[in-house]
Amino acid sequence: MDSDLQRYLDDLVAAARDVLGADLVGAYAAGSVGLGAYQAGRSDVDVALVSAGPLTDAVKRALVARLRHEALPCPARGLELVVYQRAVAASGTPEPAFEVELNTGSRMPFRCTLDPADRPAADGRFWYGLDRSILHQSGLPLLGPPAGEAFADLAPADLRRLLTEALSWWLALPTPPDDQPAPGAEDAVLGACRSLVRHRDGVWLAKVAAGQRLIDVGDPAEVIRRAVAARHGGPPPTGAQARAFQQRVRDEIAG
Repeated sequence: MDSDLQRYLDDLVAAARDVLGADLVGAYAAGSVGLGAYQAGRSDVDVALVSAGPLTDAVKRALVARLRHEALPCPARGLELVVYQRAVAASGTPEPAFEVELNTGSRMPFRCTLDPADRPAADGRFWYGLDRSILHQSGLPLLGPPAGEAFADLAPADLRRLLTEALSWWLALPTPPDDQPAPGAEDAVLGACRSLVRHRDGVWLAKVAAGQRLIDVGDPAEVIRRAVAARHGGPPPTGAQARAFQQRVRDEIAG
């Protein structure tokens, strides 16, 4: 692991322990770090903390104050942190059910949500169940038991529903009106690749690895090759290409 990232994660766990004490029973790197695809300068740092029980609003606010970028500078684009109760993490629920959500960083809009009911529906409620499924498979323990013990996977029906909701959310985002390369379209395409590989093969892969797997098994979509190449400096797919591919993936997953 990148040495700056390792120091940051160590400091983050120490700061969280200062606030939560014995109530901090687990800490896990998720996302690109857990999947072995972290890229310095591009990736976010995704971290899930597990508490023994519910947190008071005062404790939640103290945790946010200690972990936000201004207090603990994040070496990546930003930190995406979610805190779950131990019982929630182990339940396999598809609901958000978090204690704290914090997005903070030098290149990331600040977000602090202390109650799932305050999460705008338009921003999507599918992220959390899918993230916990990835944690179940590939979470990197920073503190506590193995992630596969701390986090339960989703039931198959819940997984299919959340994957479909995620693709519908992406499809509802504005698309550039012309047929020019659309910045960010590569992430939309590769995110759809990851969802499709999870649906077909039952495994979560990093986005580029998922795209490469589909190429290797003969998926004819040129848009995947273009999305992978965009990660290495090539032009991204057009918005129309990305939307057509996402629609195809959503239709297959939805059955």
